[in-house]
Amino acid sequence: MKDNQTQVDARGTDDRLKVRGGKKLKDPNKPKKPPSAFFVFLDEFRREFNLANPDNKSVANVGKAAGKKWKSMTEEDKAPFVAKSISKKNEYAITLQQYNMDLANGTKTSGDESDKSKPAVVNEVKEEGWRCY
Repeated sequence: MKDNQTQVDARGTDDRLKVRGGKKLKDPNKPKKPPSAFFVFLDEFRREFNLANPDNKSVANVGKAAGKKWKSMTEEDKAPFVAKSISKKNEYAITLQQYNMDLANGTKTSGDESDKSKPAVVNEVKEEGWRCY
């Protein structure tokens, strides 16, 4: 066995679960960072592009077309997307501050189970007794 392999085997199971590939695992409850102005634009552009080109299955084509349009836009055209991006950044700052305060107070811990892993809606129990999520 190699030296590094014996070190990994010597660590406990809990230690191996906490660290993945030398990186700390992300807290699933931490708020996501806000999108930049381009990504706010891309969200709207993607919908329009898919309606105009229903046969397109390539993500790369959408990205290339969006990038080309974004570069050709003036600052005045980009202004609404920049404003949305700024408002989302402000919301993020407030949410992150609340999240950090909750962590400091001990109301939330970084290891709590995320609400994202729970199903939003549980359908009725079917005849066989299986639940559909």
